[in-house]
Amino acid sequence: MTLPPPARASARRRVTGVARVLAGLGLAVTIGVQIGDRVANRAFDPWEYFSYFTIQTSLFEVVVLLVGGVLALRLARDPVGFTAVRMAVLSYAIVTGGVYNLLLRSIPSTDSFVVLSWPNEVVHVWVPLLLVVDWFLAPGRPPLPWRSLWLVPIYPVAWAGYTFVRAAASGGEIYPYPFLDPATDGWPSVFAYIVALTLVLVGLGALAVLTSRVGLRRREARQAR
Repeated sequence: MTLPPPARASARRRVTGVARVLAGLGLAVTIGVQIGDRVANRAFDPWEYFSYFTIQTSLFEVVVLLVGGVLALRLARDPVGFTAVRMAVLSYAIVTGGVYNLLLRSIPSTDSFVVLSWPNEVVHVWVPLLLVVDWFLAPGRPPLPWRSLWLVPIYPVAWAGYTFVRAAASGGEIYPYPFLDPATDGWPSVFAYIVALTLVLVGLGALAVLTSRVGLRRREARQAR
C-alpha cells in the first residue's frame, strides 16, 4: 500500500521556520562574539568556557532552533521525537535564565577585563523567553507522551557528574558556579541545589508535556461525543 505524502507546511509554519532559523543563527553569532571578546582579551579557556551549563545548553538551543526551523519549513507538524528533545531543552533554558537572574546576576565578575554584557542578556533572558513563546504559539507541535519526561534529567545529571570530576582533577579549585562549590556552604547545600534544580527541571518538563496534550484531550472529548 502506498503511503500518502506528508502534509506540506502552512504559511504560519513557514513563518515559524524562518523565525527559528534566524533565532538559531543569532544565538550562534552571539556565542561567537562572546568567544571572540574573550580571545581578544586573552581570556579564552575552551575547557572552562564550554564546561558551563549555560554554554552547553545554548549550543543545544542553537541545534533545536535550526533543526526546528528546517522542519517547520518542510513539514506541517514536528516529529514527536524532536518535540521531546525540544521540551527538555526548553526546561534547561528556563532554569538557566532563572538561576542566572536569581542567583548569579549580582555576583561580581572575576574576569580581568570588562566583558560584553549583551551576550549574557541574550543567552540568559531573551532566548529563554523566545523558546517559551515558541513552545506555546508555534503551530505544528504534537502531543507528547508522559514517558518523554525521562529525557529531561539525563543531561543535567551527566553534566553534574562531569563538573565534580573536573573539579576533583583540578584539586577542588574549579567550579563553574558558586552554589556547586562545597567550600561555599558545604556539601549538603550542594546536594540540595542539585536535587532542587533537577526537580524543577522535571516539573517544567511535565508542564510542557501537559500543555502539549491539552489539544489531544480536546480532540478525544469531541470524538467521544
